[in-house]
Amino acid sequence: MGRVTERRKVLRIRDGAVSTRPDTLVAEEPLEIRLNGKPLAITMRTPGDDFALAAGFLVSEGVLAAASDLQNIVYCAGATADGSNTYNVVDVKTAPGVTLPDFGLERNVYTSSSCGLCGKASLDAVRTTARWPIADSPRLRVTTELLAELPERLRTAQQVFDRTGGLHAAALFTEDGELLDVKEDVGRHNAVDKLVGRALQNGELPLSRTVLLVSGRASFELAQKAVMAGIPVLAAVSAPSSLAVDLAAETGLTLVGFLRGSSMNVYAGEDRIALPQGAVHG
Repeated sequence: MGRVTERRKVLRIRDGAVSTRPDTLVAEEPLEIRLNGKPLAITMRTPGDDFALAAGFLVSEGVLAAASDLQNIVYCAGATADGSNTYNVVDVKTAPGVTLPDFGLERNVYTSSSCGLCGKASLDAVRTTARWPIADSPRLRVTTELLAELPERLRTAQQVFDRTGGLHAAALFTEDGELLDVKEDVGRHNAVDKLVGRALQNGELPLSRTVLLVSGRASFELAQKAVMAGIPVLAAVSAPSSLAVDLAAETGLTLVGFLRGSSMNVYAGEDRIALPQGAVHG
């Protein structure tokens, strides 16, 4: 299996001084996900937690909803011409009786949303395929003080980032701020898939009493993944996209952006946010 980090020689220039030294980089390799033996998707990812990544991806695509939907996940032997195993191809086999979505043209557009090919069809697809409507789930409330503490808790848990400075991260917290799980990856969507996939494997879906924090921006794709896993609160340290806000408003997802210290913007689902006592609306 591929390594999470790799070493490369670099020319280092600091204050006029030049030296040659090894540098630690985050590894990036393709992962092909096959569904019942048929190629479905390819993603660039950091090796590790590949089975969880594949399972989480299939949760977001409406294929899996419970551990019982999954028969097994294996690396494909003979992935190269000489028959060797690259550990870059996984095959997910669903349990007998699991109905697969129609992966037609509209569905392909929907799954390619990270490339910007999304719109009303994508919003409709998430609304109609979500197994656990967030708006119908028991309400939780989180304080702004708790939200303000989460980015530092995530940063403290990022082990590979400390060595490379080149990874995104996603973390699941309880409504009381307890860290449940954290994953790192070169792609923020992969980090979320790894979290959701692990939860599926552990029989923990829906994640209806959790807060999802991502280290970068909140795209439509990340909002989609939160909704499909039943996560009611998505917070990001950077900006959301317009379509992410539209999806949050339509599905009842609480969406927080620019979470930096005590400052944050709430774009949707503000009823789950407990404001500070004495807060004055301007």
